[in-house]
Amino acid sequence: MILTTQDNFADYKIAKTLGIIFGSTVRTRHLGTHFMAGVKELFGGEISGYTDLLVSAREEALERLIKSANNLNADGIVAIRFSTSSIASGASEILVTGTAVKIEKN
Repeated sequence: MILTTQDNFADYKIAKTLGIIFGSTVRTRHLGTHFMAGVKELFGGEISGYTDLLVSAREEALERLIKSANNLNADGIVAIRFSTSSIASGASEILVTGTAVKIEKN
């Protein structure tokens, strides 16, 4: 599976557009992470617990996007975009969208 945030691939042409696809996950923060975030507010610095949480959430959402593309027998995904939104207090959604395509070598 070839992925890009661009609208096309340099070495391939899009032979067929299969449709818009997405992958998402909703995550909540751990109480211990939330406590450490409060401590970091006092002294400054990166909140590594939140960073790790968001990195794993992005990876999971991207895996789900790829699975959606595989279900359509796609060869690639173009126009990949990530977004984050707050669902409830302490819960966020990571959403990734793209367009599943069939491609051919130029």
